[in-house]
Amino acid sequence: MKKYILIIALLFSALCLNVFAQTKSDPFEVTKTGKGKQAIIFIPGFASSADVWNETKVNFEKDYTCYTLTMAGFAGVKPQPNPSFKNWEDEIANYIKTNKIEKPIIIGHSMGGGLALALASDYPELISKIVVVDALPCLNALMDPSFKSKENNDCSPMVNQMTGMPETQFLEMQKKMMPQLLADTSKLDTVVDWSVKSDRKTFAEMFCDFSNTDLRDKIAAIKCPSLILLESNFVNFKPAIEGQYKNLKTAQFQYATKGLHFIMYDDKDWFLGQLNNFLKS
Repeated sequence: MKKYILIIALLFSALCLNVFAQTKSDPFEVTKTGKGKQAIIFIPGFASSADVWNETKVNFEKDYTCYTLTMAGFAGVKPQPNPSFKNWEDEIANYIKTNKIEKPIIIGHSMGGGLALALASDYPELISKIVVVDALPCLNALMDPSFKSKENNDCSPMVNQMTGMPETQFLEMQKKMMPQLLADTSKLDTVVDWSVKSDRKTFAEMFCDFSNTDLRDKIAAIKCPSLILLESNFVNFKPAIEGQYKNLKTAQFQYATKGLHFIMYDDKDWFLGQLNNFLKS
């Protein structure tokens, strides 16, 4: 009898060790497509699905291995507790290391562009090139030049406001906001749906955290080639925008010819041309 108790105890111990040895899940879902020695990691913007890159990545899957992310809590992906911009950055870096992805190119839109900047700043040895699609090192500084990020930023008021909002009100808010970000009306319902399917708590916490993020000094550490693609209207704010990037010595700036924030939809041919030229250079 003692022998069987010992065996059961050992099996239970082994099971516990196996459970605790498992690594925690990544704060994103990944779709891997294409083939090629060089890898591209596509990071979507705030509350967007990996599908935002569908029309883009199909042009590169023949020559590149593409890893397309959807962040946890966005566009129907299961949320994780306590999300933060820094945690997401570090976990993408860990994913690159764990999966032995050699010197990937990072292409990020909006907040995904911010993550590309942060990754290339903090992990310069991991990244070969970055493409930042309509993102700034410090979004709030464009409206408030004196902006300084808070060390202990309290996001609870925004979380309470967002999580307490009725679904119909949140839907109407997204319907009103998206036409300011996307000119291609055929995509409006899709992009609104991604927001509505996002976890409201993650939505609020990440919006608050990213709004408090300032990468203007940090980007001085970036060594890799960097293409900064900006929406057409931003040409009117060129000094302020390029001033934010003054510490990024490898930056190449290009302004879209038309459309709004979702450049990959609104100025697709121009966008693909810019990517092709940069990736081949």
